[in-house]
Amino acid sequence: MESLGVCLGASTLSLVRLHRNGGKIEVVSVNVITHEGNPRQTLLSTLECIPDISEIPLAVTGRKFINYIDLTTISEPEAVEVAVGRILADKSQYRVVVSAGGETFLVYHLDEEGKIQGIQTGNKCASGTGEFFLQQIGRMSVTLDDVATFEVSEHPHKVSGRCSVFCKSDCTHALNKGVPKDQVVSGLARMMAGKIVELLKKLPKKSVVLIGGSSRNKGMTHFLEQEIEDLFIPEEAPYFEAFGAALWAMDHETKKYSGAQNVFKKRSSAFGYLQPLSDFTDMVSFKDRPRGLPQPLDECILGLDVGSTTTKGVIMRRSDKAILAADYLRTDGDPVGASRKVYKSLAYQIDVPIKIQGLGVTGSGRQIAGLHSMSDGIINEIIAHAAAAVHFDPDVDTIFEIGGQDAKYTYITNGVPSDYAMNEACSAGTGSFLEESAKESLGLKVTDIGKVANSALKPPNFNDQCAAFIGSDIKNAAQEGIPVNDIVAGLVYSICMNYSNRVKGNRPVGKKVFMQGGVCYNAAIPAAMAALTGKEIVVPPEPGLMGAFGVALEVERRIQIGLMEEQSFDLETLANREVSYKKPFVCGGGKEKCDRRCEIARIQIEEKTYPFGGA
Repeated sequence: MESLGVCLGASTLSLVRLHRNGGKIEVVSVNVITHEGNPRQTLLSTLECIPDISEIPLAVTGRKFINYIDLTTISEPEAVEVAVGRILADKSQYRVVVSAGGETFLVYHLDEEGKIQGIQTGNKCASGTGEFFLQQIGRMSVTLDDVATFEVSEHPHKVSGRCSVFCKSDCTHALNKGVPKDQVVSGLARMMAGKIVELLKKLPKKSVVLIGGSSRNKGMTHFLEQEIEDLFIPEEAPYFEAFGAALWAMDHETKKYSGAQNVFKKRSSAFGYLQPLSDFTDMVSFKDRPRGLPQPLDECILGLDVGSTTTKGVIMRRSDKAILAADYLRTDGDPVGASRKVYKSLAYQIDVPIKIQGLGVTGSGRQIAGLHSMSDGIINEIIAHAAAAVHFDPDVDTIFEIGGQDAKYTYITNGVPSDYAMNEACSAGTGSFLEESAKESLGLKVTDIGKVANSALKPPNFNDQCAAFIGSDIKNAAQEGIPVNDIVAGLVYSICMNYSNRVKGNRPVGKKVFMQGGVCYNAAIPAAMAALTGKEIVVPPEPGLMGAFGVALEVERRIQIGLMEEQSFDLETLANREVSYKKPFVCGGGKEKCDRRCEIARIQIEEKTYPFGGA
């Protein structure tokens, strides 16, 4: 006799096929699939690939999705109990089972008979989950296969576990200071382990069973083993609930699969709906400006914007402020490495000798990139973006800027920033959240977001108060069967609502509104902002380069009025300049420019040694 068990999780679908011969039960096949925000289609495709599906007993389990299934279902706790009865039959010392999944961590407390007598769950925050771990290593351009080759660092970098935003910021700041990626990854793993240990505070933790997809995270299990004397990870851990559902189906009568049309229940939606984004495209104007052609011995300024997600660079001619060359690439957790790639790309684009007489750096990685470039032009993003906006239109009075990790509002009076605000904690109004949500939850490339969102007819109205809540809404909408293009449009709306409510707040929106940042390459974002504010939105030329262009303009201005001296920079020299990382030392204070360089004093630059007393 054979049976099938399916577990529909937040991120994956697990299917287990069992065969029983007498009293012996063996696993025939296991399939664990990432459903990429389309659990319905993934389930149907998986079932349709089983030739004898209509003849095999089938049971489905999961946390929320089973409410939409018109097949035989059992709850996750029941599936866990059944699997425990089989796998832990001769291991009565294990009274605690930890389920570490993509969206939630759960702890089951078992009684002497292996029945669940209590369930502990983590808070709503996503910072300790498997999906969050995948998002963060993705920002470093590190894959799960790469992580498997890492040795667990003996010096894991400490990251916050109380909020996904703080944790993300900790990772970004560490990488900007030159902390090796393996230490940051180990820090994430230790934080995840700490979340589990925290859940076990009031439970016996001498002997613990670990199940769920995160059980394959060797860094997390390494740190758990330091806290738990006897940690048991069964072979069936990644598909434990599906295994339990298959065992249950073997001994119970189940509803037979009779075709795709009979799999899902018809239920009313839990969401309200918003207007299509396409209704507001006429309220957005995209400006364009052709790039200049470099001439021999042009006097230029180099602008560099080293962000948490992307790094941008421009060569600006001083005489007419034309952009002669530009590049836009991913930071990948290595601000110095990304800067060097930009320098190399700019050098390749400029085929005549030019004079670079100033270099300005802005963005979250500006300190370490500025030290690498040996430039004093370290300028914050507010000034840089305002300079660029005012250059293109002196009448601009409001700037909405959404970057990879930061979102900023700036009000301009007489060409000068007079008020500003930025996201203090929540990342739900940022570009990286948009990209990660689209990729991890919906399997969508960032370059496709705008086109897909603009094709939506009924965008659902998602929560805009927290990244974790929006993530849950996306999954709930997918489980309801809401089309992907509508879900993406709802996500876009939620990003802009979060910005409007939590960044701009009750601050004024003037007569001329610019929207800047890389997210504006997706036309749906400024359309959503127009819908929410009722204002016409101007997207300046190359909105993702505005920080780099603005910092070049500001350096030019400071040179002109004598606040900075002209310097000479060579792109090839910058691109080839190596760095080496030294152990931290204690600064005695009183060092020149200590205020901006102490935090990154572990870096030593070839050709010049700064007076740190220890580099």
